[in-house]
Amino acid sequence: MTKETLSNSNESSKEIPKTVLGLEEKYNEENSKTVRAENITESLIDNLPNPSGWRILVLPFTPKDKTKGGIIFSQESLDKLRIGTNCGYVLKMGPLAYADKERYPTGAWCKEKDWVIFARYAGSRLPIEGGEVRLLNDDEVLGTIKNPEDVLHHI
Repeated sequence: MTKETLSNSNESSKEIPKTVLGLEEKYNEENSKTVRAENITESLIDNLPNPSGWRILVLPFTPKDKTKGGIIFSQESLDKLRIGTNCGYVLKMGPLAYADKERYPTGAWCKEKDWVIFARYAGSRLPIEGGEVRLLNDDEVLGTIKNPEDVLHHI
């Protein structure tokens, strides 16, 4: 346990023990295991499956685990939100994604490292350590977005 020193003009220095919260430490430990777009590394991407054909590998948006006021959401609520999310970060694209010039005359609808919007339960869900990824068909992408937090996510 660490101690902080408090000085007061009327009193001599006192040592006050710093408060250590076991639940907060557990929360921070669990939260560090969650795979989020901001902590994706190239080595992690290399270990993920390569999409075949016209498929796209997407990491679904993971909402924040607690509110600005410090309220921590239950794991059940977060799991429901992750399953039903409609935003994701494009990790990899298959070799034939958007290659059909007749279907996509204006070119690809998205590229790697884009945030995309897709139907709520679209794609095949693949569990990975710390979360899940989805394999979407190229035509399941409904649009792109700059920031997934701009789209309201309700728990």
